[in-house]
Amino acid sequence: MPHYFSENQDSVKKETRFSARLRGLEFKFVTVSGTFSLSQVDKGTQTLIDNAVVDKGWKILDLGCGWGPVGVTFAKLGFEVVMTDTNRRACEYAKKNLELNKAKARVFTSNAFEKIKDEFDTILLNPPQTAGKAVCFGMIEESIGFLKKSGLFQIVARHNKGGKTLSKKMEEIYGNVTDIAKSGGFRVYISKKL
Repeated sequence: MPHYFSENQDSVKKETRFSARLRGLEFKFVTVSGTFSLSQVDKGTQTLIDNAVVDKGWKILDLGCGWGPVGVTFAKLGFEVVMTDTNRRACEYAKKNLELNKAKARVFTSNAFEKIKDEFDTILLNPPQTAGKAVCFGMIEESIGFLKKSGLFQIVARHNKGGKTLSKKMEEIYGNVTDIAKSGGFRVYISKKL
């Protein structure tokens, strides 16, 4: 049976609709079976959205966008956003959620950085820890090549359930890491490309 991080989903499409308040704005979302967190914006993603460091005019990559809460939020706030996911169905619903919230961003299917060509001011990621440490480490290792100088790589994870290990990997790759937010066991870790 495919996981939410599988490219193709074969489960029957069952939609869920709900509202969420993110970064001070109200959003409407439609989610679908075969994607991550169907009935709400999960706590980790909410923590990342509410605490991510962004600056005016920045170009943002929402890596592993799922059905789009991160990218939709920052697109609505006026940022240039690129959203990618391995899961085709997730990308389809990310596009629907952009339309639903009258926001614009580029969305396409990509296995991690495989089809990404641009450089970004920041990359935002709620890593697919269920996919395994090797997948998450690979995303961290590759990310540095897609950031502008002084660009920020920002992830969210449960500190005691893999987050500590991921933050050590970020420090190894970037030479620096800090946690900028803590909420309900989740932390937002940030590394800067020097």
